[in-house]
Formats: sequence, C-alpha cells, structure tokens
Amino acid sequence: MGVELKNDYPGFRLTVATERTVSLILRSAGLQHKELSVYLVTDEKITQINREWLGRSRPTNVISFGQPAQLITDLLGDVVISVDTARKEAEEAGISLENRLLALMAHGLVHLMGYDHEGPGADTAAFEKKEKELLKKVKGEKSMADLCINVDHVATIREARGGVEPDPVAAAVLVELAGADGIVVHLREDRRHIKDRDVKLLRQTVQTRLTLEMAATEEMIKIATEIRPDIVTLVPEKREELTTEGGLDVAALEHEITRAVGRLHDASIPVSLFVDPEREQVEASKRTGAECIEIHTGRYAEAATPEKEDKEFEQIAEMAALAADLGMQVHAGHGLNYQNTARLAAIAEIAEFSIGHSVVSRAVLVGMEQAVKEMLSLVKKGRIV
Repeated sequence: MGVELKNDYPGFRLTVATERTVSLILRSAGLQHKELSVYLVTDEKITQINREWLGRSRPTNVISFGQPAQLITDLLGDVVISVDTARKEAEEAGISLENRLLALMAHGLVHLMGYDHEGPGADTAAFEKKEKELLKKVKGEKSMADLCINVDHVATIREARGGVEPDPVAAAVLVELAGADGIVVHLREDRRHIKDRDVKLLRQTVQTRLTLEMAATEEMIKIATEIRPDIVTLVPEKREELTTEGGLDVAALEHEITRAVGRLHDASIPVSLFVDPEREQVEASKRTGAECIEIHTGRYAEAATPEKEDKEFEQIAEMAALAADLGMQVHAGHGLNYQNTARLAAIAEIAEFSIGHSVVSRAVLVGMEQAVKEMLSLVKKGRIV
C-alpha cells in the first residue's frame, strides 16, 4: 500500500515535502491503506492524455483515472498533473508551486473518492466541501519530520583521552544554534561516554527538547525521574556491544516494559520504545502504554544490495503506518547518514529522526553547525543545499 510518485517533467526536482504530502493526503482522507499513483508531466503530455481519453485537445491541470467499480482492488487509481499548468496557476495566484501541486493532488483524490463537480449528476458544493476539508487536515499536519542530534560520540572522543574536551554540553549548544529540533543522549550502565554530569547540565541548558535513551533498569528510572527529560526512549543494552545492536524485545518483555513505562508516566515523562520494524513489536509497544516508538533502522542502513534496502524500506514504511494507525507517534534512527536518510524522510508517518554518529563524524571535518545544517537539509528537503 502507499503512493507511487512518478516525475516525468524534465528538470523538475521532487522534494521530500512533495512525497510526504501525497502520503499525508491519503492518510487525511482515511485511505492510507490504498494505493495511489501520481504522475507529474508536461502540458504536452497531459494534452495527449486529455485528447486520447477525454476527447479534449488542450492542456489541463489535473486528470484522475479511477478503477472500475466492479473491480475489488486496493488501487484507488491514477492522478496526472501538469507541472506547466500548475506553475502558471501558482504564479497567477501568488502562491508557491508546492502549494498548488498540493491542491491539485487533493483535487484529483476527491475525484477518485467518488465526488464530481462537472458532468451529469455533479454536486459541485459537495465536491468543494470535501476538497476544503481534506486540504485543511493536510495543512494542519506537521509536514516535515524533526531532526534530533545524538551527541554521545562527542563524549566518546572526550573519553578517548580521559580529559574534559570536547564537551557534549557545548556541542549541544552548537547543535541547537544550527537549527536542530532536539538533543539526544544515551546514559549507559557502564558510563562509557555520556556521564551523569552531562545529563544534568544538558537538562539545565537545552532549549529545544532533551531525549534520554536508557535501559529499563531501576537505576535509570530513578535518574530519569530526578532529571525529568522531555522524553525517555527505552533501549536494550549489552555491556559488550559497541552500539545498540537491535530493538527492544517488547513482545517478550511486555510485563517489565509496561511497569517501567508506568513508573515514568507517574513522573509525567513521555516514553518511546526503540523497536525493530516488526508487527509483534509495534503492537506490543502499544499495549505497554508508551506514546511513541522509535523504529530501529539498522537493517535498512546496513543493506548490502539495492533489493535488500528496498525490502527493509518497505518494512519500515509499513510498520510506521501501523504505529500511526494505533495512535502512536513514530520516530526513527540508527545507522542513518548523509546517503540514506532522505529516502526515509519521505515517509509521512515518521515525525522525528535521531541521528548521531554520522553527524559527529562529519563535524570533525566541517564543524558541528555545518554538519547539522547539512543533515537538516536532507531531512527537510531531501538534498544538501
């Protein structure tokens, strides 16, 4: 299920915002489990389609092709949009091309939902009402994902020499100045990088929001209830691992995790669970009472072939949609870098990315602010600008 967005317009660059918007339109219409194809074409191409299928030898802004009523299928149909005409209309209306494309996508979808504003039996008022309702819902959604930066590995560099620099607290200031939406730290049982002192100072200085990653242990729950981060992400933890190797097995540890979630809620701390993109883990996460999941993106990030990456991407997209259907917020992270993040940013259900190692590595070469701005550009626009 989902959206196939095909760009046949020479020189036109699809943005992450455009891709997310199509998914948001489907979700806002309650049709997130259906398939929709959207084709962006030239005036010349849409004139050809208009002539062949509708007998009109002229360009138009949008044409919809629904499935025959007798066919039982998950495919809604096709929406074809002329970028040439959309650009002209945007200029005349004094709006952005992005907003005009949004309106035309919604217009096309309303046609596929069975409404009509022209021809025999048309109900223009009902069509326009539905179109306005859909656009209002879409514009009310948060269109782009947030980016939170994990500064653990700034502390890793500090601990390599056992000194006091670089300071992850100072790094967090630069991260926020660069425009990131939050700071993430993982306070491990062995304190291999982030220390208690760091978390306490970050709680006093972070101006955006502070996410504390931690194991669901008595010690960590006590620390969290004292420090009160903006959100806690419960993660699995092994002493011998270099980094978190997989998601939390919530399905097997549901009773223990539910208890930990309850204790954190008693302290008015929202909870996210770091899980693999698997149905049983997502459904178990919902049962614990956690508000959010963070999808472990490691298998996607480490995929050895394009085919494997495609498979893992589809699994992440499916589980993100499932979590959203269950009323949970969706975050994502682990192994994401400057090459593989933009594709995931197009998944409308992902509200936040947590990225650390690649940004800190890049910062060593170009500086923290530049490294964060480049990743922000990928998450918000799909490319470094």
